[in-house]
Amino acid sequence: MIPLADNKGVAVFDLVIFDCDGVLIDSEIISARMLIRELGRLGVQIDLDYVARNFLGRSYPTVMAQIRHEFGLDLPAEFEDQYRERLLDEFRRSLSVMPGAPEALDDLAVPFCVATSSSPRRADMSLSLTGLRDRVGDRLFTASQVERGKPAPDLFLFAAACMGASPARTLVIEDSRTGLSAAIAAGMEVWHFTGGSHFAGRAPTSEDPDHARPNRTFDAFADFFQTAPALRRPR
Repeated sequence: MIPLADNKGVAVFDLVIFDCDGVLIDSEIISARMLIRELGRLGVQIDLDYVARNFLGRSYPTVMAQIRHEFGLDLPAEFEDQYRERLLDEFRRSLSVMPGAPEALDDLAVPFCVATSSSPRRADMSLSLTGLRDRVGDRLFTASQVERGKPAPDLFLFAAACMGASPARTLVIEDSRTGLSAAIAAGMEVWHFTGGSHFAGRAPTSEDPDHARPNRTFDAFADFFQTAPALRRPR
Protein backbone atom coordinates (compact mmCIF):
# COMPACT_ATOMS: atom_id res chain seq x y z
CA MET A 1 0.00 0.00 0.00
CA ILE A 2 1.30 3.47 -0.87
CA PRO A 3 1.63 5.81 2.15
CA LEU A 4 -0.97 8.58 2.00
CA ALA A 5 1.53 11.32 2.86
CA ASP A 6 5.19 11.83 3.59
CA ASN A 7 6.51 12.81 7.02
CA LYS A 8 5.63 16.44 6.31
CA GLY A 9 2.01 15.62 5.51
CA VAL A 10 2.39 16.14 1.75
CA ALA A 11 0.32 13.81 -0.43
CA VAL A 12 2.47 11.26 -2.23
CA PHE A 13 0.02 10.88 -5.11
CA ASP A 14 0.61 13.02 -8.18
CA LEU A 15 -2.70 12.10 -9.82
CA VAL A 16 -6.15 10.78 -8.94
CA ILE A 17 -8.04 8.92 -11.67
CA PHE A 18 -11.80 8.64 -11.22
CA ASP A 19 -14.00 6.17 -12.97
CA CYS A 20 -17.17 7.89 -14.19
CA ASP A 21 -20.18 5.57 -14.06
CA GLY A 22 -20.96 4.47 -10.54
CA VAL A 23 -18.34 6.79 -9.05
CA LEU A 24 -18.83 10.40 -10.13
CA ILE A 25 -22.33 9.82 -11.48
CA ASP A 26 -25.03 7.48 -10.17
CA SER A 27 -25.64 5.81 -13.49
CA GLU A 28 -24.99 2.09 -13.12
CA ILE A 29 -28.41 1.22 -11.73
CA ILE A 30 -30.04 3.01 -14.68
CA SER A 31 -27.84 1.20 -17.20
CA ALA A 32 -28.42 -2.18 -15.56
CA ARG A 33 -32.19 -1.85 -15.49
CA MET A 34 -32.26 -0.66 -19.09
CA LEU A 35 -30.14 -3.57 -20.27
CA ILE A 36 -32.28 -6.08 -18.36
CA ARG A 37 -35.42 -4.63 -19.94
CA GLU A 38 -34.06 -4.52 -23.48
CA LEU A 39 -32.68 -8.05 -23.35
CA GLY A 40 -35.90 -9.30 -21.80
CA ARG A 41 -37.69 -8.21 -24.97
CA LEU A 42 -35.48 -10.69 -26.82
CA GLY A 43 -36.11 -13.53 -24.37
CA VAL A 44 -32.89 -13.19 -22.36
CA GLN A 45 -33.65 -13.18 -18.63
CA ILE A 46 -30.98 -11.72 -16.35
CA ASP A 47 -31.12 -9.81 -13.06
CA LEU A 48 -29.18 -7.07 -11.29
CA ASP A 49 -26.85 -9.54 -9.61
CA TYR A 50 -25.94 -11.04 -12.97
CA VAL A 51 -25.24 -7.59 -14.39
CA ALA A 52 -23.08 -6.68 -11.38
CA ARG A 53 -21.02 -9.87 -11.67
CA ASN A 54 -20.53 -9.87 -15.43
CA PHE A 55 -21.01 -6.42 -16.91
CA LEU A 56 -20.17 -3.75 -14.35
CA GLY A 57 -17.29 -1.59 -15.57
CA ARG A 58 -17.04 -3.22 -18.99
CA SER A 59 -17.43 -1.56 -22.36
CA TYR A 60 -20.56 -2.06 -24.48
CA PRO A 61 -18.82 -4.29 -27.08
CA THR A 62 -17.54 -6.54 -24.29
CA VAL A 63 -21.00 -6.82 -22.79
CA MET A 64 -22.52 -7.71 -26.15
CA ALA A 65 -19.83 -10.34 -26.80
CA GLN A 66 -20.61 -11.93 -23.44
CA ILE A 67 -24.33 -12.08 -24.27
CA ARG A 68 -23.63 -13.69 -27.62
CA HIS A 69 -21.29 -16.24 -26.03
CA GLU A 70 -23.42 -17.17 -23.03
CA PHE A 71 -26.91 -17.05 -24.52
CA GLY A 72 -26.15 -17.85 -28.15
CA LEU A 73 -28.06 -14.77 -29.20
CA ASP A 74 -27.33 -12.91 -32.40
CA LEU A 75 -28.52 -9.46 -31.50
CA PRO A 76 -30.48 -7.56 -34.15
CA ALA A 77 -28.40 -5.04 -36.06
CA GLU A 78 -30.43 -2.19 -34.62
CA PHE A 79 -30.16 -3.33 -30.98
CA GLU A 80 -27.08 -1.31 -30.08
CA ASP A 81 -28.36 1.99 -31.45
CA GLN A 82 -31.78 1.50 -29.87
CA TYR A 83 -30.29 0.57 -26.49
CA ARG A 84 -27.92 3.53 -26.49
CA GLU A 85 -30.63 6.02 -27.44
CA ARG A 86 -33.11 4.72 -24.87
CA LEU A 87 -30.41 4.78 -22.22
CA LEU A 88 -29.44 8.37 -23.00
CA ASP A 89 -33.10 9.37 -22.93
CA GLU A 90 -33.37 7.87 -19.46
CA PHE A 91 -30.20 9.66 -18.42
CA ARG A 92 -31.79 12.96 -19.46
CA ARG A 93 -34.73 12.19 -17.17
CA SER A 94 -33.07 10.73 -14.10
CA LEU A 95 -29.27 10.83 -14.07
CA SER A 96 -27.76 12.43 -10.97
CA VAL A 97 -24.30 13.33 -9.75
CA MET A 98 -22.91 11.25 -6.90
CA PRO A 99 -23.42 13.17 -3.63
CA GLY A 100 -20.26 14.97 -2.60
CA ALA A 101 -18.38 14.23 -5.83
CA PRO A 102 -18.25 17.84 -7.12
CA GLU A 103 -16.94 19.10 -3.80
CA ALA A 104 -14.30 16.36 -3.69
CA LEU A 105 -13.05 17.32 -7.15
CA ASP A 106 -12.94 20.99 -6.21
CA ASP A 107 -11.00 20.31 -3.01
CA LEU A 108 -8.31 18.03 -4.44
CA ALA A 109 -4.77 19.26 -3.94
CA VAL A 110 -3.43 17.18 -6.85
CA PRO A 111 -4.52 16.91 -10.51
CA PHE A 112 -7.29 14.49 -11.45
CA CYS A 113 -8.76 12.98 -14.59
CA VAL A 114 -11.58 10.62 -15.56
CA ALA A 115 -11.06 7.22 -17.23
CA THR A 116 -14.19 5.35 -18.28
CA SER A 117 -15.36 2.36 -20.29
CA SER A 118 -18.25 4.45 -21.62
CA SER A 119 -18.28 5.73 -25.18
CA PRO A 120 -17.05 9.30 -25.69
CA ARG A 121 -20.59 10.48 -26.48
CA ARG A 122 -22.12 8.88 -23.40
CA ALA A 123 -19.35 10.10 -21.10
CA ASP A 124 -19.54 13.64 -22.43
CA MET A 125 -23.32 13.75 -22.08
CA SER A 126 -23.28 12.19 -18.61
CA LEU A 127 -20.77 14.69 -17.28
CA SER A 128 -22.70 17.55 -18.87
CA LEU A 129 -26.04 16.46 -17.40
CA THR A 130 -24.56 16.25 -13.92
CA GLY A 131 -22.68 19.56 -14.05
CA LEU A 132 -19.21 18.02 -14.07
CA ARG A 133 -18.18 18.63 -17.68
CA ASP A 134 -16.41 21.95 -17.08
CA ARG A 135 -14.58 20.54 -14.07
CA VAL A 136 -13.19 17.66 -16.12
CA GLY A 137 -12.36 19.63 -19.27
CA ASP A 138 -10.01 17.76 -21.58
CA ARG A 139 -9.01 15.30 -18.84
CA LEU A 140 -11.52 12.68 -20.02
CA PHE A 141 -10.19 9.36 -21.32
CA THR A 142 -12.32 6.53 -22.70
CA ALA A 143 -11.77 2.91 -23.66
CA SER A 144 -12.04 3.93 -27.31
CA GLN A 145 -8.52 5.35 -27.01
CA VAL A 146 -6.80 2.07 -26.14
CA GLU A 147 -6.59 -1.39 -27.62
CA ARG A 148 -7.85 -3.23 -24.55
CA GLY A 149 -10.46 -2.02 -22.10
CA LYS A 150 -10.76 -2.87 -18.41
CA PRO A 151 -9.78 -5.25 -16.77
CA ALA A 152 -6.62 -4.71 -18.83
CA PRO A 153 -4.53 -1.84 -17.42
CA ASP A 154 -4.26 0.00 -20.75
CA LEU A 155 -6.77 2.77 -20.08
CA PHE A 156 -5.35 3.72 -16.69
CA LEU A 157 -1.78 3.61 -17.99
CA PHE A 158 -2.76 5.76 -20.97
CA ALA A 159 -4.50 8.31 -18.76
CA ALA A 160 -1.57 8.53 -16.36
CA ALA A 161 0.89 8.94 -19.23
CA CYS A 162 -1.19 11.73 -20.76
CA MET A 163 -1.31 13.44 -17.37
CA GLY A 164 2.44 13.01 -16.85
CA ALA A 165 2.11 10.85 -13.74
CA SER A 166 3.90 7.68 -12.73
CA PRO A 167 1.60 4.67 -12.14
CA ALA A 168 3.25 4.16 -8.75
CA ARG A 169 2.15 7.64 -7.70
CA THR A 170 -1.39 7.39 -9.07
CA LEU A 171 -4.57 6.72 -7.10
CA VAL A 172 -7.63 5.22 -8.82
CA ILE A 173 -11.22 5.45 -7.54
CA GLU A 174 -13.34 2.60 -8.91
CA ASP A 175 -16.63 0.87 -8.21
CA SER A 176 -16.37 -2.32 -10.27
CA ARG A 177 -14.32 -5.47 -9.89
CA THR A 178 -13.25 -4.99 -13.49
CA GLY A 179 -11.93 -1.52 -12.73
CA LEU A 180 -10.22 -2.65 -9.53
CA SER A 181 -8.41 -5.37 -11.48
CA ALA A 182 -7.34 -2.88 -14.14
CA ALA A 183 -5.90 -0.44 -11.61
CA ILE A 184 -4.02 -3.16 -9.73
CA ALA A 185 -2.62 -4.50 -13.00
CA ALA A 186 -1.44 -0.96 -13.78
CA GLY A 187 0.53 -0.85 -10.52
CA MET A 188 -1.65 1.86 -9.01
CA GLU A 189 -3.26 2.31 -5.61
CA VAL A 190 -7.00 1.70 -5.90
CA TRP A 191 -9.90 2.54 -3.60
CA HIS A 192 -13.27 0.89 -3.96
CA PHE A 193 -16.21 3.31 -3.93
CA THR A 194 -19.43 1.55 -2.89
CA GLY A 195 -21.83 4.48 -2.54
CA GLY A 196 -23.70 4.08 -5.83
CA SER A 197 -27.34 3.02 -5.99
CA HIS A 198 -26.32 -0.25 -7.66
CA PHE A 199 -24.75 -1.32 -4.35
CA ALA A 200 -27.92 -0.75 -2.32
CA GLY A 201 -28.67 -3.99 -0.50
CA ARG A 202 -25.57 -5.62 -2.01
CA ALA A 203 -22.62 -5.62 0.36
CA PRO A 204 -19.28 -5.77 -1.45
CA THR A 205 -18.01 -9.33 -1.52
CA SER A 206 -15.09 -10.31 0.67
CA GLU A 207 -14.24 -13.13 -1.71
CA ASP A 208 -12.75 -11.06 -4.52
CA PRO A 209 -9.61 -12.56 -6.05
CA ASP A 210 -6.27 -10.95 -5.28
CA HIS A 211 -6.26 -9.12 -8.61
CA ALA A 212 -9.42 -7.23 -7.59
CA ARG A 213 -8.81 -6.44 -3.92
CA PRO A 214 -8.71 -2.70 -3.25
CA ASN A 215 -6.39 -0.93 -0.85
CA ARG A 216 -9.36 0.82 0.78
CA THR A 217 -13.16 0.90 0.58
CA PHE A 218 -15.42 3.89 1.22
CA ASP A 219 -19.10 4.58 0.54
CA ALA A 220 -19.43 8.39 0.63
CA PHE A 221 -17.39 11.24 -0.80
CA ALA A 222 -17.95 13.06 2.48
CA ASP A 223 -15.43 10.58 3.90
CA PHE A 224 -12.92 10.85 1.06
CA PHE A 225 -10.58 13.30 2.76
CA GLN A 226 -11.01 11.70 6.17
CA THR A 227 -9.19 8.75 4.65
CA ALA A 228 -6.55 10.93 2.99
CA PRO A 229 -6.46 14.45 4.47
CA ALA A 230 -3.18 15.20 2.68
CA LEU A 231 -5.07 15.11 -0.63
CA ARG A 232 -7.23 18.09 0.36
CA ARG A 233 -6.34 21.54 -0.86
CA PRO A 234 -5.44 23.86 2.04
CA ARG A 235 -8.29 26.23 2.91
